[in-house]
Amino acid sequence: MPRPPRIPLRDFFRNPERAAYTISPDGRYLAWLAPFERRMNLFVQDRYTGREYRLTAERDRDLHAYDWVSDRLLLFLRDQGGDENFRLALVDAAGEIPLRWVTPEGVRSGIVDPREDDAHEALIFTNERRPELFDVYRLRLPSGERECVVENPGGVVSWLTDHDGQVRAAVAVHGIESHLLFRSTPEEPFRRVLTVDFRTRCEPLFFSFDNRRLYALSNRGRDKLALVLLDPETAEEEVLFEHPDVDVATAGYSRRRKVLTYASFVTWKREYTFFDPVMAALYERLQQALGTEEEIVFVSHDRQERFHVIRTYSDRSLGAYWLYDAGEDRLEKLAELSPWLPTEWMAPMRPVQYRSRDGWTIHGYLTLPLGVEPRNLPVVVHPHGGPWTRDTWGFNPVVQFLANRGYAVFQMNFRGSTGYGRAFWEASFKQWGRAMQDDITDGVLWLIEQGIADPKRIAIYGGSYGGYAVLAGLAFTPELYACGIDFVGVSNLLTFMKTIPPYWEPLRPMLYAMVGDPESEADSLREVSPVFHADRIRAPLLVAQGARDPRVNINESNQIVEALRRRGIPVEYIVKEDEGHGFRNEEHRFEFYEAMERFLERYLGPGAGGNSAQ
Repeated sequence: MPRPPRIPLRDFFRNPERAAYTISPDGRYLAWLAPFERRMNLFVQDRYTGREYRLTAERDRDLHAYDWVSDRLLLFLRDQGGDENFRLALVDAAGEIPLRWVTPEGVRSGIVDPREDDAHEALIFTNERRPELFDVYRLRLPSGERECVVENPGGVVSWLTDHDGQVRAAVAVHGIESHLLFRSTPEEPFRRVLTVDFRTRCEPLFFSFDNRRLYALSNRGRDKLALVLLDPETAEEEVLFEHPDVDVATAGYSRRRKVLTYASFVTWKREYTFFDPVMAALYERLQQALGTEEEIVFVSHDRQERFHVIRTYSDRSLGAYWLYDAGEDRLEKLAELSPWLPTEWMAPMRPVQYRSRDGWTIHGYLTLPLGVEPRNLPVVVHPHGGPWTRDTWGFNPVVQFLANRGYAVFQMNFRGSTGYGRAFWEASFKQWGRAMQDDITDGVLWLIEQGIADPKRIAIYGGSYGGYAVLAGLAFTPELYACGIDFVGVSNLLTFMKTIPPYWEPLRPMLYAMVGDPESEADSLREVSPVFHADRIRAPLLVAQGARDPRVNINESNQIVEALRRRGIPVEYIVKEDEGHGFRNEEHRFEFYEAMERFLERYLGPGAGGNSAQ
């Protein structure tokens, strides 16, 4: 096919006109996020009258998330300048009750159980009592008054309610051990049901419908996470579903019919196994109507499970939101997320795999620019953040923007990426800058061997851990990359470990076990901290950082920028005072990606022949 036209950069990174649709429990209201003065705010439509109106007027920061807590009331979260101390506010879809903030500024809050079928209460958490611990509060509706119902005894990192809204299970962490806690009634103290080393996961998802057992994801005695039904009296598991090659990701259920409906997992794409013929038939009906090429995700439904909000997307489209009326078998499109990006001009995201130098199979994705022969191309290597997460198939605006500019984009799930089982995850322990980085390097060498990559025009770009991988790539394999782009990345593992958020404190021993102890293993961490090897970096670098980042402190970026500038290495540095771990404000995204475009054109463009110091 001919090469697509050059699409305006801002079309890839602008806010959608409407996104994040949900439906109220009674089915009367639709809610969504949409721009108001360039910030994503909350809007609703009364489906009975057709009237649409805005509920919030945030001007400094996008709303982070929202949820229904009754037929009319919603809770939403937003932070200040990216500090991730999310504050909760209560708002009325009918507009009769004024918006009220229900948690203090400067503490981190969230929703434990929205209790959307109870018009009188919701359950939330905050760390206002102790910054490292989250307690559970009952939120009275509509007054917004709070009372503490469960005080964190220490180490609890997640809470779980039963189907009656009682807090009856929790996961606690002490050292490198994880404990599943349970109580039969709200009046009883929690007791330990199970204690495992942190390498073993037993993650409760939701209660059985008699409130006696727990559906959970567990890899006890196996490599892959399976969906199990766990008896808290004996800690015995009944395996309900497992996949031979990948972890089970999650499961779903029908609250109205009280049945388990599906398990989902990700191979190279999301897949489902259905346990319930009603849900299976619904999914098949939607596939018939929407096609099988796009992912279909169930987002929200009313309590009668008649109205379903559906999200579709693909590798070449951000997709759309739909409302399906199961009673009348009617499908209505609510909104396209990016109609200004023609699907035919977007590039397919293809699954690939290669072998690491020590024998692991590494899975990834390769996106090739349209209209050019896939030979000797400029390539942007794009390792994901986390690092204990994974890349998946789907629309990525950065990837499509780069492909539209003529770059191949290479993403890989290096060891430690989740979803591939415990052994693959454990193979990443204490391997930052070592075997984890080798997996990235081996992928780049594979691209060169395939003839796809021009070895003199390869860049590396990533955020968070991906930003660390950028700096490690430039420092430890300087011959491989013509330039690098580091977005909120770690440069010094010794200082990084000292600036973690307070609510990560219970996880510190696990972090030390997975990355390294800055006291007893300081020399080892120094060896893989790029800032101490700045003398080996010769490629130009672009760095972007939010000043209020609670996860990767701005000092991480300051250190590498100062070290390179002292040596005369070109470094462009973008700092935003009102951003955190990433740029959420639209104008800041525009500025960063415009800088990226200029940077890559300079160092990977047709006339470029590698970095300026080679």
